[in-house]
Amino acid sequence: MKDLEPQGTVAVPGPGPIDSLDSLREHLQWAVELEHATLPPYLCALYSLDPEHNPEAVEVVGGVFAEEMLHLALAANLLNAVGGRPRLDMPEMLPPYPRRLPHSDLELSLLPFGPQALEMFLRLEQPASPGAPAEGDGYETIGQFYDAIEQGLRHLCEQLGEREVFCGDPARQVSGSHFRHTAGSLFAVEDLESALGALKEIVEQGEGTARGEVWDGDQDVFHPDRDEVAHYYRFRELQLGRRYRRGDTPQSGPTGEPISVDFAAVHPMRPNPRLSDHAPGSAIRTAQHEFDSTYCTLLHQLEQAFNGDPALLGAAVGTMYALKARADALMLMPDTDGTTAGTTAGPTFGYVPPESRS
Repeated sequence: MKDLEPQGTVAVPGPGPIDSLDSLREHLQWAVELEHATLPPYLCALYSLDPEHNPEAVEVVGGVFAEEMLHLALAANLLNAVGGRPRLDMPEMLPPYPRRLPHSDLELSLLPFGPQALEMFLRLEQPASPGAPAEGDGYETIGQFYDAIEQGLRHLCEQLGEREVFCGDPARQVSGSHFRHTAGSLFAVEDLESALGALKEIVEQGEGTARGEVWDGDQDVFHPDRDEVAHYYRFRELQLGRRYRRGDTPQSGPTGEPISVDFAAVHPMRPNPRLSDHAPGSAIRTAQHEFDSTYCTLLHQLEQAFNGDPALLGAAVGTMYALKARADALMLMPDTDGTTAGTTAGPTFGYVPPESRS
């Protein structure tokens, strides 16, 4: 990020504002790629957790993952609304880990749940500082990136009119009837008002309302008697071992009931596993290839769902159950090829071309 630039270098100005429909579509495709990039790290942490020993951590990580899937669908709705075409089933979606968050300097890794993973998630969900500038590229926080999209949408609607901007086929929108397991809302995007609502949903679930609040404006899907905490602050709860309660602020930290996290009851997955770590034909490499094939099938189903066949979201849910079964099997396989003793295998999230998928 900017404060990490080597001393003596000259910062290169980023691209200009989003001032054309082509630029808007490009940035909304980046939003699809950004939201997808969060999924593999969250899944690895979730797969590594034993639900019996860490039910509260499973609840948090699983809930955040479900809402990131919601954000992915909302980003696809935004792109479809302005005449774009969401793309997911392509090699660029799955570069090797560690990798950068698209158009940012934030590094993402595939890690088991633990302090290192929590630090990464906190950097990922970091709220923007008050008054932080909108940044359409090279952003420091996800909120700043979406601020740039909001500015572009407002500018283009003023210049061209809403009808010209929101020129997409309404039949390509996916809505709440296709998406569950989150307190957030999945709705069609058809005009500036609904587009701004989609951006607000994405940012507030990650950073909190008005960027100064712990809460995201929804009721807690697992605990209806409580307000829901934004992603950043849910990870702070796990890190600090205590829940936020009414009256708590980002400055006060959580002062509510304790949360129990057993960092020892986690599958010790090898960080950033790769196919090349294991010999062709070996049990682990074969299992990793099967996982990758299943994940790429999921990407294909999601792409088709966002491009005119929303019923395929149901099929994607079924594929996710198969994906978890493959990941569970991997994390029970000792990684004898690793340099660190006592680790298990893990999913690689590599791209498999359609003709090579099992």
